[in-house]
Formats: sequence, C-alpha cells, structure tokens
Amino acid sequence: MMRVLLAVFAFAALVALGAATQVKPCSGVERTIDNLNERIQVGGCNKPPCRLRKDTSVGITMKFQPAENVKSLQTAVSANILGVPFPFIGVDGENACDDVYLKDGTTKAGCDLKAGEEYVYKNSIEVLKIYPRVKTVVSWGLKDQKGNYVICFEVPARITN
Repeated sequence: MMRVLLAVFAFAALVALGAATQVKPCSGVERTIDNLNERIQVGGCNKPPCRLRKDTSVGITMKFQPAENVKSLQTAVSANILGVPFPFIGVDGENACDDVYLKDGTTKAGCDLKAGEEYVYKNSIEVLKIYPRVKTVVSWGLKDQKGNYVICFEVPARITN
C-alpha cells in the first residue's frame, strides 16, 4: 500500500512540474492567443503569484504560432511596480531569435519564422540582488519586426530573498 501511495505522489509531483503556469494576456495587446495558459511555463510556478528569488535564474518557456511570417523577434520584459513598468535588465529589448526552437523544443529555429508554424521560445531571467522585495506583475512578450506582439502574457509575481 505504501508503494502505491509513493508512486501516486511521485506521478502527481511530475505532473505538477510539467504543468503550465496560470497567466493572462498582456493588457492592451490586440492579438488573442488560444489556450494561453497551456503555452506558458515560468520556472516551477503553476499558480500565481510566482515566487522569484533574488540571486537566482528563472526559466521561461513559451509555445507560439506567429500569425504572419516573422523576420526578427525582440523581447519586451518588465515588472510593473506601483503602476510603473521597470525593464528586466539583460532580457528586455534583446534579440529573441537565438532562443527560438522548432516544435520539438530542441532543434534551433532562429528567425525567419513561418506563419501558422508552432515554435518554442526558451530563456531565463536573472533575479538580481538589487531588485526590491515586492509584489509585481511580470509582462513578457515577443515583438516582430513591425513592433507587433507575436505573443505576450502577464503573471503576478513576488520578488523574495
């Protein structure tokens, strides 16, 4: 009986680790993404607020399909604190093409991306020691060569020690 309980617990833990993070679309972004919650994983966070520990790296995975062909991608990553967006240093405004993979998640795709094809974006953010301990809303998006969002989400988070 104990082995069965351990097996069930181990399975549940694995499912939880692979589960998507509960997110919502970015405010003011016109393009809607079907099943957005199933497409985003932020570290080991399944249910917000996501805990972002100082002096650690938090992984991010996004599955997306561009509506149009994409020649370049740029990140738009910020933390909204008291209504003011603060960019995540070292991630915001960066070229995202090197972090894009084919649907399998292991084969690098880079850019040119084809409309309607499934891609996976993987990156991480360094939660710096200088960041204040606060509750925030993290916005993470990918913009194409025209400045339009290909995908964008928001998730409540807490920066902690």
